[in-house]
Amino acid sequence: MSRASMPASREDRFELRFNRLSERTCEYAFPCDAAGRVVIDELTERERIDYFYARAVVGAELSAPIVSAVLHLVEDLSNRLKDSCSR
Repeated sequence: MSRASMPASREDRFELRFNRLSERTCEYAFPCDAAGRVVIDELTERERIDYFYARAVVGAELSAPIVSAVLHLVEDLSNRLKDSCSR
């Protein structure tokens, strides 16, 4: 599935969110479809590294991922949070 085939309207955007389990960890969110499928090939290299890291530390540093519908403004805030929490 390509991003072009992913939902385009604001109310139909989704992200796969990994919430932190402690204050030492960043939260991560990645664009996905309604079923939580992330298109790995369309992530940047940094996003791919973060995605695989997040999956690897589920249960230790991050919660199991959840699929969340996001609005455009929430998505912008999420991107700013990711940028401010780079390792």
